[in-house]
Amino acid sequence: MNQIIEFGVTVILISASGVMAPGPLFAANLSYGFHGGIKSGIKIAIGHTIVELPLIILLGIGVFSLKDFPEFRTALTITGATILFVFAAIQIKTTLQMKELKFLNIKHGAIISGITLSVLNPFFIIWWLSIGFKLISDAVIIWAFAGILVVFLFHIWMDFVWLGLVAFFSSKSLKFLSNRNYKFLMIGLSFALIYFGMLFVLDVI
Repeated sequence: MNQIIEFGVTVILISASGVMAPGPLFAANLSYGFHGGIKSGIKIAIGHTIVELPLIILLGIGVFSLKDFPEFRTALTITGATILFVFAAIQIKTTLQMKELKFLNIKHGAIISGITLSVLNPFFIIWWLSIGFKLISDAVIIWAFAGILVVFLFHIWMDFVWLGLVAFFSSKSLKFLSNRNYKFLMIGLSFALIYFGMLFVLDVI
C-alpha cells in the first residue's frame, strides 16, 4: 500500500506540471469556461483524454517490448530527468514573463478543441515520450500491465479537476484564479520538477 501511495504522489506532482502548464489548451479552456462554466472544462478534458488514453496504452506496450534491456531504462531515466529540468526552466521563464491570463478565440466545440489542441501540442507529446514514458516504465516493473492503468488513473483525474476548476473560475471572471496566484503555483510546481529530475538522476547513479 505504501508503495502505490508513494508512486501515486510522484505521478500527481510530476503530472501537475503538464496539466497546469500555460498553453493553447489552457487558453482555450479559459475562453470556453467564460461562457460555459465547469461543463466546458469537463468537455475539454474529455477531448484531451480521447488522445491521451491510447497514447498511454501504446507507450505501455512499448515498455513491455523494451523492459528487458537495462540500457533502455538507463537512457529513459536520463532523458526523463533532462526533460524535467528543461520543462522547469521553460515553465519558470514563461510564468515570469506572463502579464495576464490569456484567452483564445476558438470556433469548434469544446471536445473537438480538446482533441485538436492536444494532438497539435508538441510539449504534450514530448512530455509523454520522455517523462510519462519513465513513469509508465516504473509502474510496469512493479505492477506489470496493471501499471499502465495505475499511471492513467493517477494522472487523468487531474485533467478533469484542473480544467473544470479553471473553466469555473473563468465563468466567475477569474476572481479566485488571479494571475499572481497562478504564477506562485506554477513556479512551485517547477521546483517540484527539478526535485524529481534529481531523483531520476540518482536512480541510475
